[in-house]
Amino acid sequence: MQLGQSAVAAGQDYVQKNLGGLIPVSVMKYHFNVSNSYVVKKIRLLLFPWRHKWSRRVHRTENGQPEWQPPRDDVNSPDLYIPLMALVTYILLAALYSGLQARFHPEILGITASKALAVVLLDFIFVKLGCYFLNIQGGMSNQVLDVLAYDGYKFVGVIMTLIAGLLNVGRTLYSLVFLYSFFATAFFLLRSLRHMVLPDASATAAPVNPAQRSRRITFLFLVAVTQIVYMGILVRV
Repeated sequence: MQLGQSAVAAGQDYVQKNLGGLIPVSVMKYHFNVSNSYVVKKIRLLLFPWRHKWSRRVHRTENGQPEWQPPRDDVNSPDLYIPLMALVTYILLAALYSGLQARFHPEILGITASKALAVVLLDFIFVKLGCYFLNIQGGMSNQVLDVLAYDGYKFVGVIMTLIAGLLNVGRTLYSLVFLYSFFATAFFLLRSLRHMVLPDASATAAPVNPAQRSRRITFLFLVAVTQIVYMGILVRV
């Protein structure tokens, strides 16, 4: 955990220096405000999302403004700690996988990291373009980091698939693990992104008409279904 905290601190410092002018530091710190119990519960939710209450908790700030509870206090809140740690773990597992197949070379780390970041960026652009064209409103800084967090959760399922491959469980079981990880990730995103794509009437100034709702539901399913493409790319190490 200490190693993870050091990595997060370094990541926060890097993001603060490079994105501090675009995204408030308080917003970035919010996404790293996690606890050990939150991490365990969140990973369990990512792997077994089938029966869960998805409503996010709201609290009032000192000036009376409503605000989402931080991840530490609400397992439904998106965080950047797990995606960051999962990304690092994915890169190391890919290197181990290559080493066991006697094809490791130092460039593997850079290639794997570049591929992973490219997949996250592609997913991010797809979601943001969908939000733009469907006129899905949201606080820019909050929404950017929320989407990045949701994009990064797919690495948990990818890691499970890679571990199955390392254990030599056989092609059939490996495929089943991959399919289960995909369905779990897709279902998680389907339910988690709903509050952003289809907000409650009380949470938005402009009500969503039936035609808009239909298009947004289609978009939501597209985001979920395309995860099989992204995860399929990532498990090829």
